[in-house]
Amino acid sequence: MTERPAAPPGTDPAPRHPVEGTPARKRVAIGASVGATIETYDFIGFGVAAALYFNTVFFPANDPLSGTLLSFATLGIGFAVRPLGGIIGGYLGDKIGRKPVLVASLLLMGVATVAIGALPTYDQIGVWAGVLLVAVRVVQGLAFGAEWGGAILMCFEHAPWRKRGLYTGITQAGFPVGLLLANLAFLASVPLGGNWAWRVPFLLSAVLIAVGIIIRLKVEESPEFEELKDEGNIAKNPLTEVLRTDWRNVLRAFCLRTTETAGYAVTVTFVLSYLTSEKLADRSVSLTATMIASALGIAATIGWGALTDRVGRRPVYLFGTVVTLLWGVPLFLLLNTGTAIAVVLAFVVSYAICQNSLAGVQGAWFSELFAARTRTTGASLAYQLSAVVSGFTPLIATALYAGFGWIGPAVLISSYGVLGIVATLLTRETWGPAERAEVDALERSLALPAAAPSHGAPVATTADASTAGR
Repeated sequence: MTERPAAPPGTDPAPRHPVEGTPARKRVAIGASVGATIETYDFIGFGVAAALYFNTVFFPANDPLSGTLLSFATLGIGFAVRPLGGIIGGYLGDKIGRKPVLVASLLLMGVATVAIGALPTYDQIGVWAGVLLVAVRVVQGLAFGAEWGGAILMCFEHAPWRKRGLYTGITQAGFPVGLLLANLAFLASVPLGGNWAWRVPFLLSAVLIAVGIIIRLKVEESPEFEELKDEGNIAKNPLTEVLRTDWRNVLRAFCLRTTETAGYAVTVTFVLSYLTSEKLADRSVSLTATMIASALGIAATIGWGALTDRVGRRPVYLFGTVVTLLWGVPLFLLLNTGTAIAVVLAFVVSYAICQNSLAGVQGAWFSELFAARTRTTGASLAYQLSAVVSGFTPLIATALYAGFGWIGPAVLISSYGVLGIVATLLTRETWGPAERAEVDALERSLALPAAAPSHGAPVATTADASTAGR
């Protein structure tokens, strides 16, 4: 496209057509990513603690396997209530705006996470320790369920159409950043010993939440939501509308998402517990491997998202699901060697390739599957419903391991890959050659008036914006 004249200092940038994105697109992407980082630090930090500490801290220590099962069950409860958080957050996001939901979800998550760091243990109050842990985990699940749709949709609707995979990939990269920070916090707290080894990472969340709230308060509301509001086109009941008119896309996105998040639940969350229980690697090695994979995953997530802008959403997702199918047995063969290098390699492939190749696509693909008036509800519902499956996957993997050895969890990983392959083939491509050609034509029509204004070349209207690149 031809470049627009620079705006005078101290003034707003020149108006942009929606195909180019808004002037605030980079700031929104960073703000959404920072919030996603903090929420992931809080939510995934619970998973790390559940795998390494909670089985003996909040449950009877005389039966380690039962304690591990109860710990993972508590972890799963947070995932189970995420759909409710997604429904509430999605409904409010489509009714009152994306921004209020972003701020509220982050604040709610912060309160719950800091509370975990202050909870009494089983040795102090008995079974009530587990009850309180479940209660704050429920609040975490509600907050995290409401987070994703608002953050992704804000970024997606501010972004240039041709780079929506890249921009939503930046937001999705907040999750590996959060994972990295959570594992770094737990690794750094190991020398503290005792209960402080797991309390400090949760208590530190208070600082991150304060920073995140300040950043998110400065983020502009979605332009597409503002347009819907100005036109009086806001859905009366987004939930019933999307279930009535778009339930097939909800089901497809649910299956796509399940492959990614449930696969992660086995290849990372369960594997942390497996390495410890089998004495294949100590906690420092496990956490270091997770941190390396997370660090690589930041660039990988953005890279996978950007790749979809060039080749489409479906080819990248299909690659990720095929790798997931093939990875189950090799993963455990690597882990069973007990060598540090093999453990690191196992985590890198599991996360930066299997998980990130799917997560990097979801922000743009899921958003494009739904109309703007019900987009937050539809995308959030599909995304968070999968959490019911993935949340209890470590529990299922533990049970399979108890009955069949490591081959049980390995086959479970591959079965999720099969589910993802089928779902990918049944879901329409939203950014294929036809869509990219349509945006090419729109960009040319926008460039013509600047190049030859006297010819009266047609200028794309808002009506074009509602169809092109969707």
